[in-house]
Formats: sequence, C-alpha cells, structure tokens
Amino acid sequence: MQWVNALSTRPSLEGAVEEVVERVTAALPAKADLGLVFISAAFASEYTRLMPLLQERLQLPVLIGCSGGGVIGMKPNQEAQEVEGEPGLSLHLAHLPGVNVKAFHIFAESMPDLDSPPDAWVELIGVSPQEQPQFVLLADPFSSKVNDLIQGLDFAYPGAVKVGGLASGSARIGGTGLFCNYKLYREGTIGVALSGNIVMETIVAQGCRPIGQPYRVTLGERNIVLGMEAESAAGVGATAKSGTPLEVLRDLIQSLSEEDRMLAQHSLFVGVARDEFKQNLEQGDFLIRNLLGVEPSAGAIAIGDRVRAGQRIQFHLRDANTSAEDLELLLSRYQQQANTTAASGALMFSCMGRGEGLYGSPNFDSHLFHRYLSNIPLGGFFCNGEIGPVGGSTFLHGYTSVFGICRQP
Repeated sequence: MQWVNALSTRPSLEGAVEEVVERVTAALPAKADLGLVFISAAFASEYTRLMPLLQERLQLPVLIGCSGGGVIGMKPNQEAQEVEGEPGLSLHLAHLPGVNVKAFHIFAESMPDLDSPPDAWVELIGVSPQEQPQFVLLADPFSSKVNDLIQGLDFAYPGAVKVGGLASGSARIGGTGLFCNYKLYREGTIGVALSGNIVMETIVAQGCRPIGQPYRVTLGERNIVLGMEAESAAGVGATAKSGTPLEVLRDLIQSLSEEDRMLAQHSLFVGVARDEFKQNLEQGDFLIRNLLGVEPSAGAIAIGDRVRAGQRIQFHLRDANTSAEDLELLLSRYQQQANTTAASGALMFSCMGRGEGLYGSPNFDSHLFHRYLSNIPLGGFFCNGEIGPVGGSTFLHGYTSVFGICRQP
C-alpha cells in the first residue's frame, strides 16, 4: 500500500492541477486505485472545470472529492500545510493492492427511511457487510440528510469505520461542490467504501475538557434536560447536591476560576457519556454537544442532542489550549497503542472553527499530527461539520479534527 499527496497554492486552476498531478504521479510509481481531491472555495467559480482538467491528465478508476473553505496537503518538502481562505488544491493518490474500492453518490430522496431493514441500506451502497468496508463520506451541508445517512450506515454496517465531512466554503444552497468519478454534483453525499486488505483507524479530537463532575439525567424530554443529580464515587449519591439543571450549572460556574468563568460565557458545552457503565469517565469518553439555551422558569437546559433519563452528562469548556492538549493526548495514546504495521496515509477533516482562527498560528493540527506520526502523507479539508466515531457509533461533530489513518492489516 502506498499513499502520496501534493498541495498547490497556485492562483490559476490550470497551474494548480498541473503541479499536483506532476508531483503525485512522480511520487507514486505504482498504479493508483483511488484519488481524493479537495479544492478551496477561492476556486468556487471554476468547480465545473476541475474534473475535465484532471481527466485530461489522470486516468483513475475511482476519484472523489469536495470543496472546502480551506484545504490540507503536503508541500514539496513533505511538510503539511493548511491553506485557509486562499487558493489551494490538494490531491491524494493511493495504490491499494488487495483492496476493493467502490464509489457512490446518494441523493437524500433515494435513501431508505430509518425504519427500513439493513438490507435496504446495503442495496443503496452496493457493498456487502461481510466485506467489512471502511467509509469516507463527503456531503453537501444543505441537501444530504447526513445524520440519517450516518445512522442508516451504522445500522447496516455495525463496526465499520466512517470518517469524512461536510463540504464548506459557501453559505448558499448549491454553492458547494462534490466530485465523484469525474462528475460534479451540487447535492447529496458522495463517498467510497474500502474493503479487503486495509485497516482505517481514527482519532476524533473534539477539543474540550470536562469541568465539575458527571451528572445523571433524571428527567429528559427530546433535547431538554429537566432533571439531573450528581454522581458520587459509589454511583448516584443520595446526599449529592441537587437542584434544577440550571441551578446546578450556575453553582458550577461560580466554582470556576475567573478565567474559566469568562470562557464559560461563550465556550460552554455538554458532554454525553458514550459508555454508561464506565466507572471513571475521562477526556474522550464524551460526545460533545452544544449547549443551546436555558429555560429559567423550568430550570431546564437544552442541548444539541436527544437526552433520556439514565444518561450521564458533564459540562465541558473549549479554547485553543484545551484543543491542543486534547489532540496531543489522543495522538500520544494512538502512538503508544499503534499496530506494528506502519500507517501509509491519512485523511484530515477539520472544522472551519479550528485552524488559524482558533490557535492564532497556521498549520497547528497538521503539524502536531506529524510530530507524533511522521512521514505519513496527509490530505483533507476544512469542513462545515466532521464525521467520525465516538464510543462505537458515528456522529456529525463541530469544532473537531477527525483523522482517518490507513494501513495494511
């Protein structure tokens, strides 16, 4: 297995295509089985020209890609670069011996409903669950019903890794670009299923740290937390401080340092524990969701996900330092647990809310990745939402960097 990537920042689309094709074909002597291309929104008026230009110079059996507010790739000196708000084109090629590569495009209206059996989803994708595929998904943020798709694929392909992101760079319907096998689409989801001689491992860095202690939801309705109680070391403590969710939250904020209290005014989130039985919850055990608002009369809080009685939740904060520490912790863990087979290539799907705007300096996440996992070609884009697994299920995230790391078994 071999992966190569080239990034161009040339302002002309012809020049950018010429540069990336020349570099990847020189670096990959073997036949390419898969291509992934990411084009920055600075080329938005020229999305229709990208596929014809690539087709003139490359004959790939499978090619997928999308547009992004920024793109990520490798400079000629093999250093990763994140190009934000400027012209950029990133091209990934992979030689995948023993891997079955199946591309697909799905319109939202062609998807089965969520009451359908797994077979309906398998028929839609055209790959048997017995093949144990791994998925890369690239979706339009306005028309894809991506949450339904993720849920359906988890149902039909349990245990299969699914990574990707929502195309970005435009706030209008039809403004993003999805590319599949030399065609341009303006809606739906495109993707690729990889099965056979390949393993895809993931790092999902949600960039938050827990504050206070875990609480158990005692009453919930849709996405509204109406009651919760603190957990003691022995489980739910009868003497634990109780009150409405809003009172609990106010008490927690009062107990924070001045710096964290300031942060909580604009960067407070709720983590929903994915493992209901794990005794000691740690960073990374939570699915991070937005705190949408409060209902003072009922003392309730609203979060960006469904809640039910019995779930464990914990409040979280996010800032640049926390995001950096979170990713470093996950990379360190991955490096320590890494299989003896070295990774060949990696994809990076990072939120538009990260990057230079969060850290104050460019290339932060990609350079941190290479500090722990060097010499792995990295390519990807800045997303309108990131797709990746937490606790065995797949979710659409925000403010997250998702890495899909590919190697042979």
